[in-house]
Amino acid sequence: MDFIFIIGPSGVGKTTLAKGLYEHYKGVYFEQNMVPKFCIPENVDDEGLYEEQLCWDNVLLQLDFFHSKGYKNIVALDFDDVRARELPKIFAGYNFIIFRLVSSDAEQIKKQMIQRYHNEGGLYDLSNVERANQVIMGRRLLPNEVQIDVAGKSKAEVLEEAVCIIDGFCPEMGYEYELDDERNYLSWVWSRGLR
Repeated sequence: MDFIFIIGPSGVGKTTLAKGLYEHYKGVYFEQNMVPKFCIPENVDDEGLYEEQLCWDNVLLQLDFFHSKGYKNIVALDFDDVRARELPKIFAGYNFIIFRLVSSDAEQIKKQMIQRYHNEGGLYDLSNVERANQVIMGRRLLPNEVQIDVAGKSKAEVLEEAVCIIDGFCPEMGYEYELDDERNYLSWVWSRGLR
């Protein structure tokens, strides 16, 4: 597999799965929050859009760099949800899979968010978790996207399920895809109006 993308709401286990897949396949592990810190120029009208676009462009450049060096099983995650809809356009012709992690048990995600906040820190917006999960769970699948419901599953079970899927997965290469409506997605950029 060239690329393994992982999307889903906060607290669903994206990072845990990504680290497990990285260790299993010995490829590359990349989260958007690994982009170096940078200052936003004073003349920028919309700081949120500027920051998100710069981070996204950086992610794409790094993914391309590692792929050009012959790396496979490049695991990428933690980009703005609305970018998920672009993946089938940008990576058409590559062997890729998109894992959409969701939970049919919203309480499980809330518990994981609370545990993560107390043990690891990071972003914490418990009020938005259930809504984000519902939005992400409810939209149609993208080309080469597979949904995994993590409800009631251990970290090891989710990893084992993902590995089984990858090992038997034949990415669709000749699909036709028009960008899905961005209103079906979420964004941390307030000016997009997708929250």
